[in-house]
Amino acid sequence: MRCPVCDNKLDKSVFNKTEVDVCPNCLGLWFEDDELRWAKDNADEGLTWLDVDLWEDETKFKISSEDKLCPSCRLPMYEVKYGDSDTRVDVCSVCKGVWLDRGEFKDIIDYLHEEADEEVLNDYLRNVIREGFEIFIGPEPVRDEIEDFVTIMKMLKYKIGARWPHISKVISDLPE
Repeated sequence: MRCPVCDNKLDKSVFNKTEVDVCPNCLGLWFEDDELRWAKDNADEGLTWLDVDLWEDETKFKISSEDKLCPSCRLPMYEVKYGDSDTRVDVCSVCKGVWLDRGEFKDIIDYLHEEADEEVLNDYLRNVIREGFEIFIGPEPVRDEIEDFVTIMKMLKYKIGARWPHISKVISDLPE
């Protein structure tokens, strides 16, 4: 496979316990299919419940001005925003691969941390319901979905404890 930025041969490497392809020159990363989600989950287990579907809205796909070619298919990739962040990633609509330029993975993790802080408290009920339904309908295996549900429940406990310690104390003092 060839780098879509500088056309160098990509090397195999392990990144956050996930085998990916990396350009030794520009340090860009190529993630096949679910590898970006796996690397994100391995980077921070507290973010496993928070997923961004890059292929959810194809109307947001834009041919990148650089005409980057997919390392796997050699077809033009599309540029798409990662969720509501300012980070733009390159995706292949054929093989579902994702190309990240140097530093974009860190930008994604930073964005997800901000999103997780806001989501858990502001949209807690919606998140609990969504994660509860995902146990039965996916998109991940049932075990992973249950772990996501448990994670969001733990996060609520920690966030309430940090933000409102008096409420946390009242809850912990309740009889079982």
